[in-house]
Amino acid sequence: MVAGRARVGASARCSSIPSPPPKFIRDCLDGVGFPREWWWTLIVIKTTAAVGLLAGIWIPGVAFAANTGVIIYFVSAAVAHFRARFTGQAFWMNCLGMLALSLAVQVLSYVI
Repeated sequence: MVAGRARVGASARCSSIPSPPPKFIRDCLDGVGFPREWWWTLIVIKTTAAVGLLAGIWIPGVAFAANTGVIIYFVSAAVAHFRARFTGQAFWMNCLGMLALSLAVQVLSYVI
C-alpha cells in the first residue's frame, strides 16, 4: 500500500511538471499580471475541471458542479482582464468565448 502511494505521488509530481503554455496564453497571463510562480495552479484547476466533467458523464451532480467551476473560472478571468484593462482580441475570443460556451453547456444540459 505504501509503494502504491509513493507511485501515485511520483506520478503526480511528474505530470505536474509544466511545459510552458502557448504564447497567446502567456501573453494573457502576463497581460493581467498573473504571477508566473502561480501559473502551476492553472494546471491543477484545469485538470480538476476536466476530471470533473468526464466523471459528470456518469454522475450528473458532478457534471453540474464541474461546469459551475468552469464558469466561475472564466468569470474570474474576465474580471482579471477588466481590472488590468487587458481587453484585446484574445480576451474577447478566448475568455468570453469560452465563458459563453460554458454557460450554453450549463443551460442546455438542463433544458434538454
